[in-house]
Amino acid sequence: MKSILITGGAGFIGANFILYFHEKYSDYKIINLDKLTYAGDLTHLQQIENSDRYEFVKGDINDRDLVQSAFEKHDIQGVIHFAAESHVDNSISGPETFIKTNINGTFTLLDIARNYWMDEPFSVRSSFEDARFLHISTDEVYGSLGPTGLFTEETSYAPNSPYSASKAASDMLVRSYFHTYGLNVVTTNCSNNYGPRQHDEKLIPVIIRNAIRLNPIPIYGDGENVRDWLYVEDHCKGIDLAFHTGRSGETYNVGGNNERTNNQIVRTICEILDQKKPREDGESYCKQITYVKDRAGHDRRYAIDSSKIKDELGWKPEETFETGIFKTVDWYLNRY
Repeated sequence: MKSILITGGAGFIGANFILYFHEKYSDYKIINLDKLTYAGDLTHLQQIENSDRYEFVKGDINDRDLVQSAFEKHDIQGVIHFAAESHVDNSISGPETFIKTNINGTFTLLDIARNYWMDEPFSVRSSFEDARFLHISTDEVYGSLGPTGLFTEETSYAPNSPYSASKAASDMLVRSYFHTYGLNVVTTNCSNNYGPRQHDEKLIPVIIRNAIRLNPIPIYGDGENVRDWLYVEDHCKGIDLAFHTGRSGETYNVGGNNERTNNQIVRTICEILDQKKPREDGESYCKQITYVKDRAGHDRRYAIDSSKIKDELGWKPEETFETGIFKTVDWYLNRY
């Protein structure tokens, strides 16, 4: 049985991925390394916490001794690196944490993997020929699009927030370890994820929670910012394919092909809630939509061209936004 290190596995995408991966594969032992910051929640993984194919390790990816000991104790054969500070608002008010975690932490993981799996540059140790480091990144590294066009893997980086800048730097570190040392790496850049287990601070949980509590639903600026929305389980399947069948050194963009303005998102959710949990006064939840001061450096539009991962690896999203958002609203209604 191979041991695989998954960092940030108590977070939104990481937890969904661990549950998916644990169910699909019986020949991997999952080592989940997570610092358990405010965004980590082990209750998401309760259903597998007693599995002999899963182990949780609390710790910081910057703790070199801890990461090194995990590699040695479990003979780590692969890394899937989710751990990151990811909330743009927080990066504006407190950027230092993003630099430490997203840049320095990624370096620590890369360097330990290189030393553990390789004898020297471009010389892999025996029994680690298939060991791979998969880095999870974001479409925000590409900056902001105009009203047309899509991000591809060839799009130049132009990050506009401390968060996206820190992720862009981590992507470059991953790239450098492939070209300098021959480390077996793959990077995926995804669009906005949504679905079960997302932290309360993110847009869709904020909308649902404030709606059913009859609070104002805050929307930045004019609400016309556009994002490409990807259902989290579809993303998990793309990560799985990239990890097992992606070409070493390559980047794969993973998008849902579901462009929506924030206005469309909030109105869709309010209309679903009007059906599933009507207000007692008969009014629509749309009445609670409130426009607030725009976020500093707020990118206008993101949209991803996923042709490469579709053509090379056979991935395609299974959920439309309409089917995915119904599942998401149901999950949060049960939670809240």
